[in-house]
Amino acid sequence: MQSTNFIEFLKGLDPKPLYVLDKAMPLSSYVPIDLSDSNESLNEIDVASAEKLGAFVNNHIANHNAKVAYGGYLEVRNIYKRSTHFNKQAKEERNIHIAIDLWCEAKTPIYAPLNAKVHSFKNNTNYGDYGPTIILEHNVEHITFYTLYGHLSLESIDTLKVGQIFEQGEQIGSLGDAAVNGNYPPHLHFQIIRDLQGNLGDYPGVCAKQNLEFYKQNCPDPSYILHL
Repeated sequence: MQSTNFIEFLKGLDPKPLYVLDKAMPLSSYVPIDLSDSNESLNEIDVASAEKLGAFVNNHIANHNAKVAYGGYLEVRNIYKRSTHFNKQAKEERNIHIAIDLWCEAKTPIYAPLNAKVHSFKNNTNYGDYGPTIILEHNVEHITFYTLYGHLSLESIDTLKVGQIFEQGEQIGSLGDAAVNGNYPPHLHFQIIRDLQGNLGDYPGVCAKQNLEFYKQNCPDPSYILHL
């Protein structure tokens, strides 16, 4: 399936929003947040500090009487400069986020947005990495694609099994804290992936500018199904 057709397929999955957080929490309680390198209000924040970045995010949520802050798809971020994990093999800096982040409290339950089976999972322990990660495989109308859930709790993968079935709306895990999630404020990295390219329990969530066109096609905007 060509990338444009895949995007149209995603848009047509359901006229209603699909949920990875509690469905009872309305989208009106979500607020967008800008964590890009062009956000001048971040200049005075040490974004390498989970505590200080967390305070920035939490204040943003509170100031908007919200429960969740969301955003980040194709956002160019300075936060990745703190870790060699994003630049050790690349000829060009990897700093473009190719997923959506949902910032909320640790232990927040995470749910399958569609019927799925567990493709793979892994604790990605590099500094600044995902920490505990689950990749679900979906097959809808004979089309197979994947969703990745990063920055989970250790409990999320303790008893998980490859091939395990989850029905739409069933809890798959919960959010981890900075001690296990790569040293970030609690949040879900939610990514759609067309072709996993042989990866297991991991897939790049940040890319370099030189590879952006490929990843835009292989990892479309999750807003197409979340309706954010």
